[in-house]
Amino acid sequence: MNCPKCGCALRQNAGFCPGCGNAVIQPPSRNIVFCPDGKYRWVYEMSLLKNPTVFFLVWKIFFFVFLGIFTFIIILDAVSSYDFFPDRLLGDLKFFGIFVVGMTVIVAVSVLIYAAIMGGKYCVLFEMDEQGVRHIQHPKQIKKAQALADLAVLAGFATGNLSVMGMGMNGARTEMYSEFGKVRSVKAYRRRNLIKVNEVLNHNQVYAEKEDFDFVLNYISSRVPKK
Repeated sequence: MNCPKCGCALRQNAGFCPGCGNAVIQPPSRNIVFCPDGKYRWVYEMSLLKNPTVFFLVWKIFFFVFLGIFTFIIILDAVSSYDFFPDRLLGDLKFFGIFVVGMTVIVAVSVLIYAAIMGGKYCVLFEMDEQGVRHIQHPKQIKKAQALADLAVLAGFATGNLSVMGMGMNGARTEMYSEFGKVRSVKAYRRRNLIKVNEVLNHNQVYAEKEDFDFVLNYISSRVPKK
């Protein structure tokens, strides 16, 4: 193994680099491997049925898209209708509530279908060093994800739905990289084994097993100057 700071060769289980004195952080378990190129690597397999992260992500995308459209409709009604309050407003809010319930059911069914296609698991490889962390979808699942993304783009094009097309194009990505110097916030969701690493236009999701969670969280947090 080599020191991630100066490249000097390290002895096994070394606590400090003999060349520059840099502290070498040893992973808490065998799940994470400190590789010769100075990067920590681990594989995480997430259950799509037990972990609700995918459901929340898709639900929020649809919710905020429709919320923007609904707000625009409310403004138009308020400007053009003399009897907007309270009858028209209550009617619009009722429609919004019904739509949210229906949307939640559709998203739940969609996630179940997605889980069935992906074999119930989402497998990802993580690479982490002093500069940043990379999220790489496992090669075995890339083809499935690409096919789903292509279907989403075609469906969005056929219906003229730009939000669906955007989700499909985003779903075609097989990896995501977060540079620590550009990260604005780090949020931990311990019950879901999830650490969100957020830049202005880039939102990375880092997963770690329970025994490794604090190690990964502290490593990332201590290297984010704008946290």
